[in-house]
Amino acid sequence: MTENSSSSYAAAGVDTAAGDRAVELMKAAVSATHGPNVVGGFGGFAGLYDASFLKDYTHPLMATSTDGVGTKVAIAQALDKHDTIGQDLVGMVVDDIVVVGAKPLFMTDYIACGKVVPSRIADIVAGIARGCSATGTALVGGETAEHPGLLGPDDYDVAGAATGVVEAGSQLGPHLVADGDVVIAMESSGIHSNGFSLVRHILANNKVGYSDHLNELGGVVGEVLLEPTRLYTMPLLNLLDAQPGAVHSLSHVTGGGIAANLARVLPVGSWVEVERSTWSPPTVFRVLSDLAGSSLESAEGTWNLGIGMIAIVAADAADATIASLTADGIPSWEVGRVSMAAHDLSGFEQGAKGVNGGAVRLSGSFAN
Repeated sequence: MTENSSSSYAAAGVDTAAGDRAVELMKAAVSATHGPNVVGGFGGFAGLYDASFLKDYTHPLMATSTDGVGTKVAIAQALDKHDTIGQDLVGMVVDDIVVVGAKPLFMTDYIACGKVVPSRIADIVAGIARGCSATGTALVGGETAEHPGLLGPDDYDVAGAATGVVEAGSQLGPHLVADGDVVIAMESSGIHSNGFSLVRHILANNKVGYSDHLNELGGVVGEVLLEPTRLYTMPLLNLLDAQPGAVHSLSHVTGGGIAANLARVLPVGSWVEVERSTWSPPTVFRVLSDLAGSSLESAEGTWNLGIGMIAIVAADAADATIASLTADGIPSWEVGRVSMAAHDLSGFEQGAKGVNGGAVRLSGSFAN
């Protein structure tokens, strides 16, 4: 059968040579995330990671997480700007690992596309690699799959999975949370990677294009929306090392918003009122809400509204925690306190995503 045969893979729309070029372009970025624990280097059928250090643990628990970045990729595709979406992926995956107090070890990625454009794939993976380097995570493997006929030539989606480790008995969670604990918010860098279906719906209804310049946003719409997800892993690991026992629970504010995600990491019987007056949601949220003709409060179950991660800490450690995070580049502040007292929980979010946790509601008005 000849190379030009109608039954060749190329005739079916799959360009294996382009895939090979993409691999060559990403090789340096991926290899830069490899420390001495990565065995065999780049390009194997499976990534190998030397886990012999686990013998130093008394009872190691492996932590794992997988996620994607949702429809934020549609904006990257519209602007033909692909060098930030990889950091979003790392944020969605690796920052879930640290929530249980685990140190991330390695990550793998998966990119499905309609057509392999080597430079585009290399930009995506370079962003993933930068995020991995920033969180101390080795990018040990991945896959780029070409799906002609299923995805358009400029369409793609990204996903990833990561693994970490924590000593049994050192994991964070609701079991450590006590009455009077302080709830500390950590500033987000913007919308992160949740609620973009709503973002796109609002813009479409208002006939606002991603390439349009909006003075209210202070820039090109799509570029503002592509602000990459802030990474919290290293500042939090530094905090856990410096102040052992101070942090009781962490919540990554992703899909579902502040109340739902915080409720997941509180014990049954506890409640928190998050005071809106303690922060001012960033401009991007205000502009989108204005375009939608709705209130910021109505988006609280969709967007992070300026809070990307939450720590629940012992009351006597709150000031030191805020100082540590802020010094590490994560502006932080107190938004509430945990209570175990009997309380009318009408209007509270109680548990979420199958977790029978505590109760949370946002109260008051946002700061201007």
